[in-house]
Amino acid sequence: MYRKMLTRIIEDQSGATAIEYGLIAALVSVAAIGALTTLGTSLTDMFALVATTIAP
Repeated sequence: MYRKMLTRIIEDQSGATAIEYGLIAALVSVAAIGALTTLGTSLTDMFALVATTIAP
């Protein structure tokens, strides 16, 4: 009885898929945050340059 239950629990893969999707979502989020942070810094520098160039 316990052997069947243990075998069924070990062979169950439904939770693994959810964990994999969660890890993929976390990786995509970290990559997006890094890219947007770099882009934000670049935009700040570019706007400062434009403002300095346009200023009389």
